[in-house]
Amino acid sequence: MIVFRPSLGVMTDIDLQLDHVAEAAKVIDPLFLNSPQYEDGQLNERLGRRVLVKVETLNPLRSFKGRGVDYYAAGLEPGTTLVCGTSGNFGQAVAFAARKRGLRAEVFVPADISPVKLRRMKALGARVRRVDGEAKDAAAAFADEAPDRVFVVDGREPAISEGAGTIGLELARESGIDTVVLPVGDGALIAGVALWLKAHSPDVRIVGVGTESAQAMAKSWRAGEPVTVDRSSSFAAGITIRAPEPESVRRLRSLVDDFVLVRDDDLRAAMRLGAETLGVLPEPAGAAGLAALTVHDLPGDRVATVITGANADRPSWS
Repeated sequence: MIVFRPSLGVMTDIDLQLDHVAEAAKVIDPLFLNSPQYEDGQLNERLGRRVLVKVETLNPLRSFKGRGVDYYAAGLEPGTTLVCGTSGNFGQAVAFAARKRGLRAEVFVPADISPVKLRRMKALGARVRRVDGEAKDAAAAFADEAPDRVFVVDGREPAISEGAGTIGLELARESGIDTVVLPVGDGALIAGVALWLKAHSPDVRIVGVGTESAQAMAKSWRAGEPVTVDRSSSFAAGITIRAPEPESVRRLRSLVDDFVLVRDDDLRAAMRLGAETLGVLPEPAGAAGLAALTVHDLPGDRVATVITGANADRPSWS
């Protein structure tokens, strides 16, 4: 419903490396790689255009987050304690990577966290602490108390974006993609994907999607610096942030061409659309790309989007 289009320059101020994305494709657990990407005739008909969909939900985490965290964790010493603040999917990825690579996971979450995500983080072996206030702040304070604790921030660490960039590497195997539309929370996904695609298909257009109820990243991207915004809704928790990381804002300013916003009701409709056409029920954030393609007139003869997560609580879509 709202579109931001500042005038952007060339790719500058990028601390991500293409060779790291290529390396990540060899390091990341194969469980997370080479996810299905295809066109669905029913979806194309409903949207009135050609849409390549990449489904990142058919793995043990039901989301793309495992790519970036597994690549990041591969560089840590065994016995390290990974500490993070999260709304859910990132915490699952931290727990999974920690268990696989001989690390420990301490995950701080908001008190109103999704029950589905809370159960899954615990099942993966994380010690989960529910807190009032900002989970990230509590996690940072805890990490500072001991030298073997590493505070990992989604959107800040280059390796996490580079791991997520393997999605761009896989999308680049397809020809004729004009526009890629991606959900944006902390920015790790879109930065990594855009880095690879811009290097190999310079004319591709990268469009980020946020929500009208949580505009911190959209406003930060437009301003070129972090803008803190209180959230009016946490419906799409995966793309609901309050204070973007400066590193992430710099990357997005150089790599993202447009930024659009959708409403919570648009996300609900897109979740149903995914279930009816693809047989996949995205969580609200995971359906943001479909929502944007439904309500915005985005350019491109052939567009691509990613279903980024499927950890939905039943009341969010029924």
